[in-house]
Amino acid sequence: MEALKTQPVVTNNPADLITDNIDIWTSAIKTRSASGRGSGKKLDLYGIKKLRELILELAVRGKLVPQDASDEPAPVLLASIASEKSQLVKEKKIPRSKVLPDVTDAEKPFELPAGWGLARLGNLTSKLGSGSTPRGGKNAYVETGIPFLRSQNVWNDGLKLEDIAYIPEETHQKMEKTKVTPGDVLLNITGASLGRSTIFPEELVEANVSQHVTIIRLIEPRMGRFVHLGILSPMVQRLVWGRQVGMAIEGLSKKVLKMFEFPIPPLTEQHRIVAKVDELMALCDQLEQQTEASIDAHATLVETLLATLTNSADDVQDAQVSREARTPGATAAELEQNWARMMATDGRNADIAGANVGQTVFDTLFTTDHSIDQLKQTVLQLAVMGKLVPQDPNDEPATVLLKKIAAEKAQLVKEKKIKKQKALPPIGEDEKPFALPQGWEWCRLDDYAYVFAGASFKSGDFTNTGSTKVIKITNAGVGELLETDDYLPDEFLDSHAQYVVRKGDLILALTRPYISTGLKISRCPSSYDKSLLNQRVAAIRLIDQSAFCFLYLKSSIVLDGYKKRFGGSGLQPNLKMNDVTDLTLAVPPTEEQHRIVTKVDQLMTLCDQLKARLQHAQETQLHLADAMVEQALIR
Repeated sequence: MEALKTQPVVTNNPADLITDNIDIWTSAIKTRSASGRGSGKKLDLYGIKKLRELILELAVRGKLVPQDASDEPAPVLLASIASEKSQLVKEKKIPRSKVLPDVTDAEKPFELPAGWGLARLGNLTSKLGSGSTPRGGKNAYVETGIPFLRSQNVWNDGLKLEDIAYIPEETHQKMEKTKVTPGDVLLNITGASLGRSTIFPEELVEANVSQHVTIIRLIEPRMGRFVHLGILSPMVQRLVWGRQVGMAIEGLSKKVLKMFEFPIPPLTEQHRIVAKVDELMALCDQLEQQTEASIDAHATLVETLLATLTNSADDVQDAQVSREARTPGATAAELEQNWARMMATDGRNADIAGANVGQTVFDTLFTTDHSIDQLKQTVLQLAVMGKLVPQDPNDEPATVLLKKIAAEKAQLVKEKKIKKQKALPPIGEDEKPFALPQGWEWCRLDDYAYVFAGASFKSGDFTNTGSTKVIKITNAGVGELLETDDYLPDEFLDSHAQYVVRKGDLILALTRPYISTGLKISRCPSSYDKSLLNQRVAAIRLIDQSAFCFLYLKSSIVLDGYKKRFGGSGLQPNLKMNDVTDLTLAVPPTEEQHRIVTKVDQLMTLCDQLKARLQHAQETQLHLADAMVEQALIR
């Protein structure tokens, strides 16, 4: 794995922390719940997000651009604003408002730079208040008219107008007090979008706003951009979230808002700050695009190179050389050669994956959680295709194992322990996803195991305490049974004996059987031994108790087969029992199954160790990003 940077570049200029530590900002990434192709959209680019916050915080603290002693100081600007506000009141253009108290020393958020001032937000505005709801609510909306802005339209990077509402001109005039004009700063004051803010653009000319949005109309309109970025800064966002009253309509009242203490630079410095923020945010946009493109390219590279492993020896098949004509272990040997290429440090192979000198292709490939998950799935696919361990001609062939299983099932039927299965259809060539190694056989799942569905218990039968657990559809997880406190009466074990699940049985969801992370197939743990199976879940009881069948059902071969048949997105299928019993299963000789399971366990352990090291490295990068923010703010 490529070594990650563990120390930020130390500098006396806080702004230099931004450009001198690009690698840390771009490598601090959090993994979200699911990931795949296009995974940049499914990752939290934590470092770049923290960088954006730092830029805004440095901006409002006066640490982003140097002060200029020749700038007209902010107190002069604030005095001019106060004079203009008095004139507006005198001319009755705005109502007289209560005099706000001066900002006390205790309220000062930081030591102000030379030439700066501190003012209440209410003293900077000619209008500060929320919008209103038209009479009739949504019934007042029309197809075309005056834009009516709601909280879902207000975003930090501008207005989103896809689902904008409109009100009649007449209604707009009646709501005169909540009209919006170009240059107004809009702020969401309720709900989950609390604190989102934008500037109303000139091209819209006019609009009105709902009660969930506050209008901030500045007396000095040239301050609009600085006030807006100030609102977006962590400092003011802390005020927004710290002083809001609940999450109802009165989440952030006018009374609270007008008391916000706001740092004010000289007007010319405000313009320099805004220009620098625009420049650095554009850099962040570029870093974000490059990082996402790199993540997507990496995902494609991983898929391509892992495919060389799963396709080992397939070129031989394409040349019409039969499996039977090949020597035992040939596939595993070719796999080993391809694996060796991935582990090589020579320049020719390393260059394929962009590895640095001394790095293996493996080091470069498996640097994300998703790539390691792909490696795990590749291991499974290689295992169930007979490409992970060599075949041994001395192994007893799978045909013998299948005959033993058939005899065992016949005896269980005779003893009335299981029901006699229906005749299964022959396996067509189109149902065989790959060519089998020597000694292997195809069969239907119901030829290999005993498969049964759950019972339709009544809702009144369930309790949240007891000793007889029940397995519901909600318990069916990907690779692991999800435990819950759902129970049935103990006497049901006798009256519903045919639905009793044992430790080691495989559990498969019949409703929504797969999600983004895989097929909902798991093994019954000891804590659910002698539990009862509810409807919409199937149990698969293995006659030979081998773990190989579980590996096969977890592999992408089964999942891809279901997706091909039922679709990979949108509405998911409700599997019928014959969708389970008729699954085609590749069966190796018993001895080879044991070798495969042992090898898979070894490789999965290595993958888990690799993921743990990766997660530790990622946490270090996140801590570094946080540390750099702290370092910049204390200087």
